[in-house]
Parts: sequence; C-alpha cells; structure tokens
Amino acid sequence: MSDIKKLWSYLSRRRQKQFGLVLILMILSSFAEILSIGAVLPFLAMLTAPDQFFYHPIMQQLLQILLPIFGMSIVVEPDQILLPLTILFVILAIISGIIRLMLLYAMTRLSFSTGADLSINIYQRTLHQEYSVHVMRNSSEVINSIIVKTSSVISGVIIPVLTIISATILTVGVIGTLLVIDTTIALSALIGFGVLYLLVSYYTSSQLKKNSKVIAENSTQMIKSLQEGLGGIRDVLIDQSQQFYCKLYRDADLPLRIASGNNKFITMSPKNAIEALGMSFIAIFAYLMSQQPSQITVIPILGALALGAQRLLPAMQQIYGSFSIIKGSQSSFQDMLELLDQEMPDYVDSPASEQMKFNHEIEINKLSFSYSEESSRVIRDVSLTIPKGSCVGFIGETGSGKSTLIDIIMGLLSPSSGIIKIDGTKLTKKNAREWQSNIAHVSQSIFLSDCSIKENIAFGIPLNKIDQSKIESSVNKVKLKRLVEGLKDSYDTYIGENGVRLSGGQRQRVGIARALYKDANVLVFDEATSALDTETELEVMRSIENLDQNLTIIIIAHRLSTLKDCDKIFKLENGLISNVGNYQELLNK
Repeated sequence: MSDIKKLWSYLSRRRQKQFGLVLILMILSSFAEILSIGAVLPFLAMLTAPDQFFYHPIMQQLLQILLPIFGMSIVVEPDQILLPLTILFVILAIISGIIRLMLLYAMTRLSFSTGADLSINIYQRTLHQEYSVHVMRNSSEVINSIIVKTSSVISGVIIPVLTIISATILTVGVIGTLLVIDTTIALSALIGFGVLYLLVSYYTSSQLKKNSKVIAENSTQMIKSLQEGLGGIRDVLIDQSQQFYCKLYRDADLPLRIASGNNKFITMSPKNAIEALGMSFIAIFAYLMSQQPSQITVIPILGALALGAQRLLPAMQQIYGSFSIIKGSQSSFQDMLELLDQEMPDYVDSPASEQMKFNHEIEINKLSFSYSEESSRVIRDVSLTIPKGSCVGFIGETGSGKSTLIDIIMGLLSPSSGIIKIDGTKLTKKNAREWQSNIAHVSQSIFLSDCSIKENIAFGIPLNKIDQSKIESSVNKVKLKRLVEGLKDSYDTYIGENGVRLSGGQRQRVGIARALYKDANVLVFDEATSALDTETELEVMRSIENLDQNLTIIIIAHRLSTLKDCDKIFKLENGLISNVGNYQELLNK
C-alpha cells in the first residue's frame, strides 16, 4: 500500500483529477448494475404471477409514479403493464452496458496515459543525473525499467488497482441488492466465496513474489543480451558466437516466460472452481425452494439471484486476480519506483543558462579524484594551466587518468579535492552548466543517429530550427563539403545507424562539424582519432589545425605523433603529471 501511495505522489494533478472522474464512473456503473439486478425480480414476477405481482401494495405505489411516464392511465389491467415493464428493463440493461463501456474506455485510457507519464518522468530524471551516476549504472537495466518494467506496471499495478476499486464498489452494490432479496443466501455466498479467495490468496502470495523477482531480473538480462549481441554484430559474425548470445537470451527468456505463465495460472485458476461452486449453489437453492408449499416466487427470486451471482463471481475474481497480478509485478514496480525517486536538479524547469565568460585561462590547482571513498585515487594532486586559444594535449597509457581528468575539466565529474577556476571563477556543480555551454566534445566513438547528415551535425535540435548556413560552414571547415554536396540528397542524406554508410574518418569529421555547429569556445577531442589509420588520422588532424585560432583545443591521445602540433603536452602516469613539454621536448626524453 505504501508503494501505491508513493506512485500516487508522482502523478500530475491532471491525472489525479482523471482518477476522480473514473471513480465517479465506477459508482455509476455499480448503481446501474444494482438497478439491472433489482429489475429482474419484478420483471420475472410479472411474467410468472402477474395478478399477485400487480396488486402488491409496493407495486401499486410504483405504478402511480411510472405509468404517467408512458402516457398510461393509473387504472390498468395486469397484462397492460407487461410491455412498459419490458421496455423499462431493456432500457436499464442498455444504460448499464453503455456505462460499463465508458468505464472500460476511461480506465484503459487513464492507465496507459499514466504509464506514459511515468515512463517520461523516469527518462527525464535519468537523463538529468550526474555523469558519475551514469558511469556506475548498467544502461540495459535503465532501458528495461523505462520500457519493459513501466509497461509491466501499467498492466500489473495501475490497471489492477483500478479494477480492484471498480470490482469492490460493484461487489458491495450487488451484495446489498442480494441481501434485500434473500439475506441468508446472500450472506452465505459472500462468506463462502470470500473465504475461498482469501485462502487461495494466502497460499499463493509467496510464490507470486518469487516469480516477480525472476521476471524482473531476467527481463533486464534479456535486454542486456540483445544489446550486446546486436551491438557487436560484426564480432559476433566473425567469431561465430551466435550460439553463445542465443544461449544468454534463452537462459533469461525461458525462466521469465515460465514465471509469467505460473503467475497467470495462479491468477486465473480459482475462477473455474468458484464458478462451478456457484452453479452448484444455485441448483441446490432452486431444489430447496421447489420443495416449499408456495412456488409462485421461486422463478423471480431464482432469476434475480442467478443474475446477481453472474455479476458477483466475476467481480470477486477480478479483486483476487488483481491482487495476484500486483503481487506478481511487485519487483518490477519497486525497480521503477527507485528510478522515480531519483532527484531532479533545480535547473530542469529554469530557462537555459547563460554561457560562462571565458577570456583568459583554465586553472587547475592540486586536483585529486576517486570514484568512491573506498577506491584509490584516479587523479592525484594535478596542477596545470590551459590558456585560452591554446592547443594542449594529454598522453598516457590506458588507465593513467587522462579521460577522467578531462571529464572533470568539462564539469561532468566533481573533484574529490582541489579546485578548477575559469578566469578566476571556481567551477562548481551550480555553475557547471554555464561552463559546459562553452564546450563541445568529440569522442573516439562518435554517436550518430539513423537520420540525415544535417540532423546529426545539429544534434538535438528540431529539424525546423536547424540553421542551414551554419551546417554548411561547419562542413566546409572539416573538409567534407565536396563529399556531402556530391551525394544524391546532399545534406539530407541518411547515414544509417551509427553512421554505417560513412567511413571512420568521415564519421569523425561529422563529429567535429557537430562540435563547430555548437559555436563552442573549447573543443575536446577524447581519443577521437585513435581508431583511425595513420593517413586518415593525419587528414582529421589537419582539419583540426585549420580551425579558428581563438578556439581552445584539448586533445587526448595514445600516440605522441597525434599531438605534434599542440602548444603543450601533459604526460600522465598513474594519475600524476610526469612530464610537460611540446612534441619535440617529449620526443627527446
């Protein structure tokens, strides 16, 4: 129940109001069902014993109210009210059906709209988390929670909760109506069926929880195996490791399907047994009533009880089934709530931050960093200065701390100790966004989406807001103009997933063009040419050399030759700066 309350707190005011409207429809639906069941008794009584029914005092009072509606005189014969009564019964049945359809539509629409809101909320909160959080997190787990587990919560929590509320209101109404018709039988049915459902729920609760953990864990593993198998398809085909990834997927998929099937069986199985008991109960009751001296009211009462049971049993099954579904979705629900609990930064709803002024230098003083208190320091007492308009390089073995240091300079990670100053202003979490407005980043593995060249260069900008002149200027600066304009669709050419239709050098140049489109003051190249051959790397580096001299360029590389045009090169070893100099000075050491 506490998890449901927490979920409610994450819903918008609009959704909460919609839940209130759905609740009103539930009450109306229950009231319509009560009228339908209540109308059966007089309708059948009129068919089987018209005289006795017609001259009953209560019926005479009702006729005085209803007959004028049909334009009939108060003084009528019993057979004259049969048609109006039939019409009234049909109208009530149709109204009841319409209200049920409206309720079904409203519940379904509300459930899936709420699911969309939750999914968007999780995605927004996840994207706004600090970089350190993303480094420590498995992306397949997040993707699974946003897509699969949110869908699971729609069908496994939101819809069942609405169903429980609706079915409970209906059950109370039906039981109340049956109590008026026959108190003993109504109480017997309620207690008997209620106890059976409670017993089944008690004995199946632990198995449902166990299955929910299996489903939650293996759904993440399925996404992970798909990401790895399809993401590394070239290596999978070359290494002929298809069977390995198929086995990973099968080992996750099969237990998930079995657990889901078991939950489905547990949820649905009592229905058949309860329905059989209900039919037997009605048959026994019919026999006992047939042995009574007066059998005039047997059929009307039996018909009303049968219709009541036909409404009551499914409602009780819905309550039990919904509770079972919620239990079976508990682990996925809690995983989703954990992502909803992620704190949102204060700046989310604020306007775009102004660019931090950068006119002189980046100063780093005694900076150290470790990813956690228990782990060793990745960066240790680093001090350096990067003047504006300079080109500096960082070189070192894998694990020396190059990329971590650059992440700190870009404001993605906060130092454990020491400070960074931009023109004398200390870089903090609060002003990191203002500083990042100056920065464009080009990584070794450029992310390219399956869209046009110009959309990839103006990454994250709506198509109708892309500045074509800036696109062309950026492409020209990285020496891609001849290639792009020679294509059939020019700047509107689709490049495929991850730029599969471009060469490695072309992909890197698109990445540099993207950085230039941003009008950044600082360009960071994080091993952007390490995966290229020597000749292509030289071409890309020439493109970088020809950029605006006012740009501050930071380059991370494995090879010293990549940094030969840098003004200053810092060599890192085990998180420490071991050497500083230009290309020739470091080459001679």
